Amino acid sequence: MRVLVVEDEQLLADAVAEGLRRESFAVDVAYDGEGALQRLGVNEYDVLVLDRDLPEVDGDEVCRHVSATLPDTRILMLTAASAVAERVAGLSLGADDYLGKPFAFTELVARVRALGRRSRAAAPPVLERGDLRLDPSRREVFRAGHYVGLTRKEFAVLEELLRAGGAVVTAEQLLERAWDEHIDPFTNVLRVTVMTLRRKLGDPPVIETVAGVGYQIP
Repeated sequence: MRVLVVEDEQLLADAVAEGLRRESFAVDVAYDGEGALQRLGVNEYDVLVLDRDLPEVDGDEVCRHVSATLPDTRILMLTAASAVAERVAGLSLGADDYLGKPFAFTELVARVRALGRRSRAAAPPVLERGDLRLDPSRREVFRAGHYVGLTRKEFAVLEELLRAGGAVVTAEQLLERAWDEHIDPFTNVLRVTVMTLRRKLGDPPVIETVAGVGYQIP
């Protein structure tokens, strides 16, 4: 799942982004509304975590733009203005959810996950294919009933492949969803991640390489 955090308090923005990355999200950050609109014009995001009071272009304008032009991107307003009237106004602008500051990070993660599920086609809470089972909420993977310990990136890649339901996922799609905008498109990090993932999942291999395209779990 790919998330854009837009917050003008840089320390808070970076802390939220790093916390979400620890939960296996691919996260980009913008510190003002103009930077947010630039990133939204280039990248596809499942969830936008949006402060309402922003410099350059305010959060309300960003919310209106996303609501009108990017219907698959869910918006979580994250702001100190948390009175009932403010929440109603934010939701009326097109936000999908509203979380006031200060907030519990565990609640933020839960809300982002819930919005992310709504941004995609409906998928079961637990992803299964053959003897492979992945639980996104618990961040657990089992193969033939045996627990498989994965890194955050290995887990994110495997989740994307399972969500594809047997279809091929391109290398570009995996890089976009499991990493962030700073990833070098010519890096071999994906190939290395898939290699270690295959090793950890064991035999018989479940991830197939589609030459010149990407990967799939048929």
